[in-house]
Amino acid sequence: MEIPSSWYLFLLPEISLTILLFAIQLYSRLLPNDRQRNVGLMTAWGAFIILLLTLGLWWYADVPAANASLEETLIWGGMLRNDMITLVFRVIFLTALMTTCLISVDTRWLQKIEYFALLITATMGFSLMAASADLIMLYIGLEMASISSYILAGFYKADDRSVEAGMKYFVYGAFATAVMLFGMSYIYGIYGSTNIYVLGEIVQGIPTLAQAPQMGMSADMVSQIQDLTAVNLVAVVMIVVGFGFKISAVPFHWWAPDTYEGAPTAFTAFVSTASKAAGFAIFLRVFTAGVFGAPTSVSTAQAPWWALLVVICIITMTLGNLSAIFQKNIKRMLAYSSVAQAGYAMIGLIIFTQDGYGASMFYLLMYAFTNIAAFGVIIIVSNVSRSDQMEDLYGLNRRSPYLALVMMIALLSLGGIPPTAGFLGKFFIFKAAVDAGYWWLAAIGILNAFVALYYYLTVIKYMYLYRSDAEAIEIPVSRAAVMGLGLTTLVVIILGVYAGPAYEWTLQAAASFLTLAGG
Repeated sequence: MEIPSSWYLFLLPEISLTILLFAIQLYSRLLPNDRQRNVGLMTAWGAFIILLLTLGLWWYADVPAANASLEETLIWGGMLRNDMITLVFRVIFLTALMTTCLISVDTRWLQKIEYFALLITATMGFSLMAASADLIMLYIGLEMASISSYILAGFYKADDRSVEAGMKYFVYGAFATAVMLFGMSYIYGIYGSTNIYVLGEIVQGIPTLAQAPQMGMSADMVSQIQDLTAVNLVAVVMIVVGFGFKISAVPFHWWAPDTYEGAPTAFTAFVSTASKAAGFAIFLRVFTAGVFGAPTSVSTAQAPWWALLVVICIITMTLGNLSAIFQKNIKRMLAYSSVAQAGYAMIGLIIFTQDGYGASMFYLLMYAFTNIAAFGVIIIVSNVSRSDQMEDLYGLNRRSPYLALVMMIALLSLGGIPPTAGFLGKFFIFKAAVDAGYWWLAAIGILNAFVALYYYLTVIKYMYLYRSDAEAIEIPVSRAAVMGLGLTTLVVIILGVYAGPAYEWTLQAAASFLTLAGG
């Protein structure tokens, strides 16, 4: 069999990341110890070039093709899917890598080749997760990203909190992944395949208990269907444990506050955006393929696992927001905020419509820029204050109006206030829910958004109305940080006033979730 050139072009971003990984290793050896920050700049520029290459392949070479059938997009033995969904998530991952490197270069103890190499490796794992069409490939990509992330969380060995964060992240992650893998083994044992689209066809061909009497099935056959349904539900719960951990959904979120607080702040920005997006990518892949039943709003509303997802979504939004109110550490507050944001994004997933999928992907795209901007400000302030408490932001507007402005825009976007990207992100999510008939789910999301405004606006109050004894201490901002924060803030504003092209792009990608074999 002759392998089409498009298969190799599809993997060009990952191949380019591998080349970048070796290039920064060589470049680091040529630099003196006091110039290692340049490795971060090289990684950022490399990620930017790969981002342009990824978009160029789509724009000029039609890789991935927008209107291809499922059979045409399954490549490399059905392990990967060459579709628009992969493209959208690759843009999120590469953007997160680039901006994280820019806000990392001025933290002295992060100026090490190992740190940037692990960021690249994690990005490659995330990208493979988003492209997975097979449970085995999904697991390989997840482990590739997770092992790198565990090390990054505990990277600052001089700080006990960082070591603790890395250990907690590893223990929770290993447990969640083991449970998920056990659930996947159930799926393989029952149906004899690991390809999620083959599994979808098999599962959707099995009669439901409601259909059994109409088909004249015997009592033994009905009993077999009952047993199959029960085992399938157990597998769903196990797999949701792994997916829920990646997106920090309740009750699998307990690692997030401690890990976010103790891990290097730059990595916290990375894991709260890229890792969460990768988790949603595999969540969407598996559930929309019909592995656990037909992914339509009519049939799934009758499935037990659909009710499970709805409960997780509502509790995640509510508990995340209520817990964030009482936090005194800004990173812990943003950790619980991240939990709540996962709940909002889940709304688009569980309504199982094209508008919902597109809204979720747009939300994750804007959230990547928003959250990295917020954490970038925290990094710069904490480099001076040596802590990350709320008090460190008192009077920030007097010390650095630029940083206060960036932080204010990021917080307003997280709260869903116009004219920021967060407003349209929430609007698209809630509108998709209402259009699908789930107005009550949108209402719960809107109420939670109002609760979140309390703690977001409180931080803005600290920056602009409070005074600090450290107002005379200058906060230096490097050109790399200005570039990273300026880029993220600019995109947040642009997506808040002119989101049409980006949203249409994610809607176009969402159509891939609805593509049937041969269609």
